[in-house]
Amino acid sequence: MRLAPAELPQAGNRARVSGRAVRHPDAFFYSLLNRIITRTISQVMSVYIAEFIGTAVLLYFGNSINAATSLKYSYAKDSGWIVTAIGWGLAVTFGIYAVGTISGAHLNPAVTTSLAIAGEIEWNLVPGYIIAQVLGAMLGAALTWIQYLPHWGKTEDQATKLGVFCTSGAIDQKGSNLVSEMLGTMVLIFGLLMIGANEFTEGLNPLVVGGLIAIIGMAQGGSTGYAINPARDFGPRLTHFLLPIKGKGHSNWGYSWVPVLGPIMGGGTGAALYYLAFKDGTHPLGWVCIIASVLAVVYAIYEEYKK
Repeated sequence: MRLAPAELPQAGNRARVSGRAVRHPDAFFYSLLNRIITRTISQVMSVYIAEFIGTAVLLYFGNSINAATSLKYSYAKDSGWIVTAIGWGLAVTFGIYAVGTISGAHLNPAVTTSLAIAGEIEWNLVPGYIIAQVLGAMLGAALTWIQYLPHWGKTEDQATKLGVFCTSGAIDQKGSNLVSEMLGTMVLIFGLLMIGANEFTEGLNPLVVGGLIAIIGMAQGGSTGYAINPARDFGPRLTHFLLPIKGKGHSNWGYSWVPVLGPIMGGGTGAALYYLAFKDGTHPLGWVCIIASVLAVVYAIYEEYKK
């Protein structure tokens, strides 16, 4: 007997075999493939969303610390560098607490690229991490603008307003500024890898990392404001450029490459030096970062003494 088309077993339908319902093999394959793809996308997206949220938390706290200590009529105005350094350290701490168990809480493209050089993260994940971090930084900066909305118009100095969002050299000397960012990030990544090699009481690790950020700020931050994080500078700088901030002035794009390139070079160098000292060598890109960092130091010295 010939079956009618509606009675033919189709993929995704059940056929009857000896009175028992059996799923068509194609249906099983497609169902399994769909579950694998869906789960993979969900896991990857959750990592990127976590980086977005964690970096937004970091920059909302961090940029708001800058605003609180510098904008006119803020009760915290002129609180000083100690408040800034400790505040940024705590901002990083709570960014890590927010998403550390989901994405590892890189919150920083220099951390992500350094870990990729060290082989701790797959390179195919790096672009998504960085995009999420920059977008999160932009959100955090925008929230700071809203937080201090009446203060922008009352603060006349354009450089002060820009300084809430992004960094600049205390002395505009690009070679030295680049080396400052490079060294700060080198210490950061080397320190993070040292911290990771130790065991701490559960939940203590983010506080230790926050302490590392604070001491870098106190010791090395005076020359450039220690971005040590490309997303921390580029994202808020772009937000400053886009938002209708009263009397904001220019966004100093001529300096913007320094807190991007410096941390990437320094982070790679820090990871490479750690793996050369304590592990089994480094990736070729680690050597590239080391050589680039040495050349940057040589140029900075030349720049200073040619004057």
